[in-house]
Amino acid sequence: MTPATPLWEFVDITKAYPGVLANDKVCIRLMPGSIHGLLGENGCGKSTMIKTLSGVQQPDSGQILYNGKSVTISDPQAARDLGIATVFQEFSIVPTLSVGENIFLGNMPRSRFGVIDWARVYDEAARVLAEMDVNVSPETITGTLSVGEQQLVEIAKAIAMDARMIILDEPTAALGEDEIERLHQLLRNMRERGTAILYVSHRLDEVERIVDEVTILRNGCVVRASGETKINVSEIVSAMVGEDIGEHYPKEQNATDGIVLEASGLATKSGVKDVSFSLCRGEVLGLGGVLGSGRTEIARALFGTDELIAGQVTLNGKPVHFRREIDAIRAGLALVPENRKFDGLFFNFRASGNVTAASLGELSRFGILNLKVEDQATHDLIRDLEISTQAEEKTVNFLSGGNQQKIVIARWLFSASDILILDEPTQGIDIGAKIAVYKLINRLTRAGKSIILISSDHDELLAMSDRIAVVQHGTIARTVDASELTHDDLVRASADIPHSKPEEAFA
Repeated sequence: MTPATPLWEFVDITKAYPGVLANDKVCIRLMPGSIHGLLGENGCGKSTMIKTLSGVQQPDSGQILYNGKSVTISDPQAARDLGIATVFQEFSIVPTLSVGENIFLGNMPRSRFGVIDWARVYDEAARVLAEMDVNVSPETITGTLSVGEQQLVEIAKAIAMDARMIILDEPTAALGEDEIERLHQLLRNMRERGTAILYVSHRLDEVERIVDEVTILRNGCVVRASGETKINVSEIVSAMVGEDIGEHYPKEQNATDGIVLEASGLATKSGVKDVSFSLCRGEVLGLGGVLGSGRTEIARALFGTDELIAGQVTLNGKPVHFRREIDAIRAGLALVPENRKFDGLFFNFRASGNVTAASLGELSRFGILNLKVEDQATHDLIRDLEISTQAEEKTVNFLSGGNQQKIVIARWLFSASDILILDEPTQGIDIGAKIAVYKLINRLTRAGKSIILISSDHDELLAMSDRIAVVQHGTIARTVDASELTHDDLVRASADIPHSKPEEAFA
């Protein structure tokens, strides 16, 4: 039976920045042996709360209790000393160090003479990775791992310190379905051992499956405390946004029979193998598959980022060959990359510089940019896409993830692209911003533009695609109408798992 006394209690935590009250008397009670969801839209105050709990910043007022006694978390080291481990959404690994070194960074096992015990470092790291069912050598250089594997190393760091409280900020953003399930099972095991877990995620289907109770923030305040909201998506969404959203996936059917792009036998050195498919005008073609299956590599091959070593791309019936990205852009293709922070945005620019970056020729004459035209075009797109008007004055690093994503999409609307490749377009953004992206997809296909949608969210992929091409080991194993698939079908097909009822599996 769950004890009545919380392990951790955060009472009336308040934090203000110039002009913004980020946390307004926030109260959270974390019980031992419980997974507690901290939820809310971007900008609601979750990140500020996480930084306070992990010692990155200090609250302006309020009290933190550990086992009923008041404590001060003055800095990250103080948090670690109290048994708090935080897995931030932004990686804190050192890519040039080994996996074992990263797992124990700042807390290296030492011999009695004070020198690092390297045998123990790698033995203990191997034990933690085995507990997580992660097949990675602790001696591997971390920078050579995939994004998903690096995320698992981040989580392994928290496991290794045997924390009494673990804070997980979007822990599954870069993980595939199998890895998510393994992580969730690990969290359940930790819950059984009495660990308090604070779980922050925009993926509400996961929250519904894994958490025991939730606290929901809106505009810096607690709008639903633990026990006040049922753990189901509809109730959570209603509390987060302050209204009922009846349709999470507002899909429109805008696909036609006219083929705009055909790929035949594509291959690259990055692992694409004999990929063939077609894309119709107004269609959303989903690319499904597990992490590392080759979906992003197919996108890079189409966009000219990775050179084709075999195969042919045909655009509107004419063969094309993209030697570099600018060739694809001029032909009307666009790529919204998986990692907008590293590959999609100039964070020291306002919206205007980001929106026009791919089409500066439209704004220049004799090599001189017309900044007035640039500002007007950006203003119109900000209005049309309902982007925060702060984007006109502030650099994009001050904007929420949803607004940042819409600015990347605005870039390709400005360049008048006809085919948009969207690689994980809703990763790390809140439910309101996701619905805005879905409506934008409808708007684009309604205008006759075509979409290639890459998503690890199977519900999203099934709901928003017209057809789904399942990617396995760098090739497209099969393509089928989305309406003919169930979630179970897609999971099994993506992972190449035999169906429990062979007659129901799709060919």
